Amino acid sequence: MIWYNKPAIWSEEKERLFVRVEGDTDFWRLTHYDFVRDNGHFYYRELAGDFVASVKVTGQYKNLYDQAGLMIRLDDRNWMKTGIEYVDEQQHISAVVTREFSDWSVCPLTHFPPSVYLRLTRQIDSVRIDYSFDDFTYQMLRLAYFPPDVTVQIGLMAAAPDGQGFDVTFEQFSVLTIS
Repeated sequence: MIWYNKPAIWSEEKERLFVRVEGDTDFWRLTHYDFVRDNGHFYYRELAGDFVASVKVTGQYKNLYDQAGLMIRLDDRNWMKTGIEYVDEQQHISAVVTREFSDWSVCPLTHFPPSVYLRLTRQIDSVRIDYSFDDFTYQMLRLAYFPPDVTVQIGLMAAAPDGQGFDVTFEQFSVLTIS
């Protein structure tokens, strides 16, 4: 695994990655805010073809837009991120799809789950985003186009655009190729 924008404080042990997310970090391109930010933390591996990536995320979200989850990335203009995002003092399941310009989807949660399970499925020219609170029952959040037949970066993402940062733990990260 390789860091893109490595945080100052992090540790890895077996199937667990701890990250102290630094403040003033994000992944975003242009839409609505008219700026580009590409300085969030991203711990990834490279992979071609179809696959299913999954992870359990437990974060101490406290400031506006604190976020952590999965990311698939081709380059700074083509990527997707999904996970929990803290908005208006509430946790949301969130997805941002970027193809030159970012778009943002959120689904507010009626409770504050201690953890969320995320799954990205890449097949041919699309990525499906699913989430769960128990690792058994998954709900689809989004299906979006993603360029086929290219090697991508897949991994763990975290950012704290407006706050001082927060702690997050990623567990059980796996990437399985499918045919």
